Formats: sequence, C-alpha cells, structure tokens
Amino acid sequence: MSMTRIDIILSIIMVTILVFGCKEEPMQVAEYDESEYLLAYGHFPEPLLEEDNLPLTVQKVQLGRMLFYEPLLSRDNSQSCASCHNQKDAFSDTLQFSLGVQGLPGKRQAMSVFNLAWNTDGFFWDGRAELLRHQALLPIEDELEMDETHENVIVKLQSEPMYRDQFIRAFGDDEITTERMSLAMEQFMLSIVSNDSKYDRYLKGEDVLTDEEERGRQLYFGEFNPFFPDKSGADCEHCHGGINFENDSYLNNGLDSDANFTDLGREDFTGDPMDRAKFKVTSLRNIAVTPPYMHDGRFKTLEEVIDHYNDQIVQSSTLDPALGFVFDQGGLGLTEQDKADLIAFLHTLTDETFLTNIEYSNPFE
Repeated sequence: MSMTRIDIILSIIMVTILVFGCKEEPMQVAEYDESEYLLAYGHFPEPLLEEDNLPLTVQKVQLGRMLFYEPLLSRDNSQSCASCHNQKDAFSDTLQFSLGVQGLPGKRQAMSVFNLAWNTDGFFWDGRAELLRHQALLPIEDELEMDETHENVIVKLQSEPMYRDQFIRAFGDDEITTERMSLAMEQFMLSIVSNDSKYDRYLKGEDVLTDEEERGRQLYFGEFNPFFPDKSGADCEHCHGGINFENDSYLNNGLDSDANFTDLGREDFTGDPMDRAKFKVTSLRNIAVTPPYMHDGRFKTLEEVIDHYNDQIVQSSTLDPALGFVFDQGGLGLTEQDKADLIAFLHTLTDETFLTNIEYSNPFE
C-alpha cells in the first residue's frame, strides 16, 4: 500500500523528533574562575585579612559554603559545621552543649560564626586556633564533634564529581587537600557579615530608638561610677565595645572562685596561670537569639546574664580588674527598670537580614 502525502510528512516529523530529541546536551566543563567576591561590610571599617588567602573569590567562597554544610565531613555522614552553627541562631547552637556524631556533648557552648573578618586574636573560647582556617579543620577530627579523619574526608569528597568540579573552579584543578578545604571554609566564614541591626540603622540615621532602648543605650555605654549613682552606667562597653561589640581579648568575667574552676580556659592553651579561667570576649551582636550564654552555657536568659554582672560577680585571682572594682563596690546597683532597658537595647543588636540572608544559607536546599 503506497504512503499518502500526509503519511510522508508525519514520518518526517517523527524522524526529526527522534533525531533531535535524543541529541545529548553538551557537557558543562568546569573552568577556573578568579572572579573576586566583593565583601559588603557597609559602615564597618575595612577588615585586615590574611594576605595569603586573598583575594576572596566567588568560587572559593562558594566551595567553603558547600563544605560548611557538607555532612560528609563527619564520620557517619550525618553532621556538618552547620549542625552546630545554625544560621537562624546567628550560626550558634541553642543547646547548652552541641552533640557530636556519637551523641556525646561537647565541653563548651558553640560560638557564633559572623563578623570573623574583624577577629584578630585567635579563635575558639581559648584561642587555640591562630587563624580561621585552622579553626575550620579542628572539629572534623574532634572525637566529641565530627570524629572523622581529614584523609577520609578527602576520599569522600574526591568521589563526588560536584566537588572535583568546584575545586577546579576555585583553585584551577581538582586536587582536594586539607589546606585547600581550610582556605575555602575560611573565605566563606569571612564572608558572613552582620551589620544591619536596628542599632546600625540608628547610627546611620535611618531608624529611631524607643525611650526604653535609648535609656538602655545610655546605660550600656555609661561608665560605672559608685560615687555618683544617679550618673552611673552599666559599663558594658569596657569589654563589649567597638563596632562589633567585643574587644578581641580573653578575660575572666567572675563566674567562679579559684576553688571552683572546672575549665581552665585559655590556660589550657598557653600554659600560663595568669590565663586561668579566661575566655574569649564574644560579640554581643545578635545576642538575643543566641542563648544559652557564657562558655559553658550556664545562663539561659539575658536577665540571668545581667543579674550576674549586677551583683553576682565572684572574686578570683584572675578576675578582670574592672569587674573586680564592681565586685569591691558591691555591684552595679541596677534597678529592675535599668535591667529591662538594657535588655531592650540588646535586642536592637539583632540583625534579621543576616539571619535570613540566602548567601549564607544551605546551598543544597
């Protein structure tokens, strides 16, 4: 039976669909990309970054972000850095002590990860990591955290084409090393910036503090003066000053007496008895969303924290001298209204934009 003209046309159409429909898409080849990542630090001063890991690049920051959220870094592939540093909690953990892959608690409260580009004096509560890249690697091999080896992590990442490609984009070839991992994670964590709180907008003239917040601000920045109680402040700026509300130092803030020290803090790293029970002074930015507080998470609320500094400081041999003076004078003398005002001001340091910024979120979701 002969084919009609319509049959011939339909046949041609079908063949065309089969030929072009089955045509494979060209493979996307990963290429080295040196495009610079522009760190948006707004009204903050320009940070002094390590020259040997500059410039920040889009692809290295992206690789660091992937590794930060990658559970393959842990022994049973169940936990990532983000498991204990959750963005909605200002990259901290609301558990007193984070649980590692074996279900065991850590020894100290998880520190927040933001504005580390302005950190110039070591990392961790005791400062045992000199650079951010060193801090990035230590949790992997900590048996209370990820409990994995760097060698095993490299093997796992090498088996993933996605990572081989991303190392090419970031470093020029697909060699995966612990050094490259640490440099990429350092770049991602340096990119995490929090500078858009209500207080920041107030500084720029874009927002107005309430009466309660303004009273709290004055108390926060006011010096403690027991001789003129009506003019005395809470002297918070002594330790939590500057644009990042910290002083990049290690201090004993009067939590325990010498006889009750259970964590030697910085002394464990330096071996210096004068560093006993001294811990990193952390930023108070986003403090309202990062309970519990102190290196051991002993305080559940900001009210408890302020009560401590008001009249519960404990004397010890390495107590910060300024806090020792407050202790000698019987406390700050804050009223209940003063405490409420201080807390109202601390809430103005919460940066909602930062807490939801998609640039810092899980890239696999």
